[in-house]
Amino acid sequence: MKFSIARDSLVKSLNLVAGVVERRQTLPILANVLIVLEERRLSLTGTDLEVELVGRVDLASAGDSGEITVPARKLLDICKSLPEGSDIDISAKDNKLSLKSGRSRFTLSTLPAREFPNVEDGIGTYKFTLKQGQLRRLIDRTSFAMAQQDVRYYLNGMLWEIDSKKALRVVATDGHRLAMCMLPEQVKSEGEGGIQVILPRKGVLELARLLMDDDADIAITIGSNHIRAATDNFSFTSKLVDGKFPDYQRVLPRSPDKVLMGSRQELRQAFTRTAILSNEKYRGVRLKLTNDTLDIVANNPEQEEAQETVSVDYSGDALEIGFNVSYLLDVLGVLSGDQIKLSVADSNSSALLEESVAGDSLYVVMPMRL
Repeated sequence: MKFSIARDSLVKSLNLVAGVVERRQTLPILANVLIVLEERRLSLTGTDLEVELVGRVDLASAGDSGEITVPARKLLDICKSLPEGSDIDISAKDNKLSLKSGRSRFTLSTLPAREFPNVEDGIGTYKFTLKQGQLRRLIDRTSFAMAQQDVRYYLNGMLWEIDSKKALRVVATDGHRLAMCMLPEQVKSEGEGGIQVILPRKGVLELARLLMDDDADIAITIGSNHIRAATDNFSFTSKLVDGKFPDYQRVLPRSPDKVLMGSRQELRQAFTRTAILSNEKYRGVRLKLTNDTLDIVANNPEQEEAQETVSVDYSGDALEIGFNVSYLLDVLGVLSGDQIKLSVADSNSSALLEESVAGDSLYVVMPMRL
């Protein structure tokens, strides 16, 4: 194998792929990136057996085709250290990869390409296409609510659901709060009926990192065990979580009658200030609602107290309810618009948060006993 490539093109593609490669590997081959050259098309592949990412670069001129694997992190560090705008000559023979640029010479050890694990090719028949910007919004608005290391492994990920009307909905929950975002228009899909799959947490975060061009299309293919997202520049594959996601529809509060409307920015600032004196472990704050007034109170074991009063639009019965302030701040951080709507039935029921005008997102936060 032998080819020349612009340093900047190689770094851009390697940066994407190296993010998938784990630093501490039980199998040496998993620390490597697979380099495959077919005339002018160079592809770079990294995997940790759960997710796989293939980056593609078109070369200015054809090289000698071949395939080899080399240590991903070392190759990336070498390429990053070379001057911007430089060209790199790469050749491989006798289990070594040689890299030359200007007066710099590097020789890296390699492992055979045949040892590199391959994710199955025919992974699924359910396909749809949407804009990268649309997908990024769905992920950005919900990913914070995914569980991290819950024993209920199906919560350590994100539900993607397409219903029979071809509406795409993503949902994440850690058992204490739930985030849901919908794509306003129908997706153009190949495949009958609806579908529900759970993407693992790492797959969600890696995919979000790849979505850079809002107006470009991304094609999604869903199979029984894998999901694949492909553009002209990369192909990303992730295993799916084998489990049943909770029925999120049952969690959504049914017609909560106490409705508060307030300034998102004012509430966010007030919660941020009261959080300073909340209990570091439980992060609880008390919300006291009276006519057009919200009092936010936080205490901690050192007998310290913070109190904020915010003017809101509220005309229901007086109510006192406790919440984890971090959960409220997470929601206020992803909602947009000047006004937010908080609906609740009583002091023991979950709160429903959304934008004041009909939006594409819903958030549910469970109350705390304080």
